[in-house]
Amino acid sequence: MSKVYATFEAPDEIQNKALEVLEISRDTGKIKKGSNEATKAVERGNAELVLIGGDVEPEEIVMHLPALCDEKQIPYMIINKQNDVGAASGLDVGSAAAAIVKAGKAKDLLVEVVGQISELRG
Repeated sequence: MSKVYATFEAPDEIQNKALEVLEISRDTGKIKKGSNEATKAVERGNAELVLIGGDVEPEEIVMHLPALCDEKQIPYMIINKQNDVGAASGLDVGSAAAAIVKAGKAKDLLVEVVGQISELRG
């Protein structure tokens, strides 16, 4: 992943945990799908975690999200494949981004993932 906007790379294990949080949140909490909805959730300060597809083309669609997340102090992670983000969001197609607004039953796992992201970022 050599994207300009990617300031850190998460190992597959952490990416999979984050996708699991997204799936559980989809079923028991609340998520926003797509770069526009994720951007709105971040701007409003509602997002607890943002997942961004690492293979989005053109990358301009999502390259604003990491900086916006940093500004609002919302954790984010680049997921290697946007199809994984889409699948975890309950879509049959890829999703450029997704935001977890309410974690539901994934709250504890969300806290764990956010802690691991903080460690990766230093």
